[in-house]
Amino acid sequence: MDTTNQNQLIKTLQEKITDLAVKIEKMKLAEYVQLLDRPWRLLYINFIAGVGRGVGIAVGFTILGAVVLYFLKYLVMLNLPWIGGFIAEIVRMVQLRI
Repeated sequence: MDTTNQNQLIKTLQEKITDLAVKIEKMKLAEYVQLLDRPWRLLYINFIAGVGRGVGIAVGFTILGAVVLYFLKYLVMLNLPWIGGFIAEIVRMVQLRI
């Protein structure tokens, strides 16, 4: 191998190493390793995330349920022959909280 090829190979390797260092920094690998070294902090973060998801699901389901009930009441007001009685029974059950 001549000197030109070696210099080009070294330059290419340096570029690859620099690119790899930038990608590792973007992944925030150091912060992840620090988090794994502190399991109680990891549990705390996951607990807070779980509580947040649970509250979000509860609020979303409540809003969706209210919209569905509003739509069902509207269908009852249309006085459809077969569907009206069934929907009226469902709405009455929900209002009685059975």
